[in-house]
Amino acid sequence: MAPKDDGVDGINRSRRRFLKSTGVVGVAASVIAPDGAAAQTGPAAAGPGAVPVRLQVNGRQLDLMLEPRVTLLDALRMRADLTGNKRGCDRGACGACTMLVDGRPVYACSTLAIAVQGKQIRNVDGLAQGDTLHPVQQAFCDKDALMCGFCTPGFVMASVGLLEQHPNATAEQIRKGLDGNICRCGTFPRIFEAVSSVAGGRRG
Repeated sequence: MAPKDDGVDGINRSRRRFLKSTGVVGVAASVIAPDGAAAQTGPAAAGPGAVPVRLQVNGRQLDLMLEPRVTLLDALRMRADLTGNKRGCDRGACGACTMLVDGRPVYACSTLAIAVQGKQIRNVDGLAQGDTLHPVQQAFCDKDALMCGFCTPGFVMASVGLLEQHPNATAEQIRKGLDGNICRCGTFPRIFEAVSSVAGGRRG
């Protein structure tokens, strides 16, 4: 009569047999696909790869290879070395990344680069002409409208877009036009003063 596996040693031998059998089955299942072909190892790629994206930025054409998920901010900062606009909240709430697309202010951190092909894009890097600052940039300097300066590019671009639409902007229009931008240093009074001082603007 065969000895019983009812002792500790018998339990260990039974466990080894079980683990060996399930291990072999697991390895076979991971290597052999249902149709008999070798299965891929590792997770499958998620989403499409890079595609050609053509952007019109600051009056010049940029031809880039980007994944469709890449934002306008990342495309310009990481692929085109246009680093003037900053990443603040990365949630479309602070306005530090504000750029103009066909003259309209947009949050570049939440705008896909592929979605703005064929549109005219401007960021703060394209405002100055050589050593001559844009009037809004000059006003921010003259009125001391910046402290740490991190939010300034977004405020400048939002202000440019506002004054192009409303050259004689009132105080109320300025407040409304800039209400999507946040200055964590609290220089709002100087910012409003700078914007209203630009040629064509007036104080409210």
